[in-house]
Amino acid sequence: MRKLTHAEISKKRVPESQIESAARIPLVVVVDNVRSLYNVGSIFRTSDGAMIEKLVLAGYTPHPPRREIEKTALGSTKSVPWEYTKHPLDIILNLKERGYRICCLELTDKSIQYNNVTIAEFPLCLVIGNEISGVSEEVVASCNLAIEIPMHGIKQSLNVAVAYGIAIFELARIWRAR
Repeated sequence: MRKLTHAEISKKRVPESQIESAARIPLVVVVDNVRSLYNVGSIFRTSDGAMIEKLVLAGYTPHPPRREIEKTALGSTKSVPWEYTKHPLDIILNLKERGYRICCLELTDKSIQYNNVTIAEFPLCLVIGNEISGVSEEVVASCNLAIEIPMHGIKQSLNVAVAYGIAIFELARIWRAR
């Protein structure tokens, strides 16, 4: 075994000239009131790796151009389609009308484990929320389902960007395995 060179790694990715026409997962992610610019940058980078359809930054979530976002995004703000909206419910209701199932990554009384989502839930809108308070009650009420990541230690949550990475790659696996 040996590490791949940067040239070998580059051959495995979608060329920048083809990124706009590349096949994406029918998955829109709404980032609601995430305060950390570094978390936002990390979410961009993870979204690029999973090839999601679109990222929607909502509420007081910071958005590009910001040096702090770029520090962790490493250029993915250019490869991930994104938009900003003050009110996430406007986007969520629009996506519902277009046939998307709305799913929050949140602990609720009806949450299922993140790896129990089925292909029938796609197209999907995943909502992730604030680092401390999570997804707002108003947004949770608009969701069709909630997913959670089982925690086995003394803490009941992960950093939002870490939790997003776990969930989004499992959702991508489910979509690609169809």
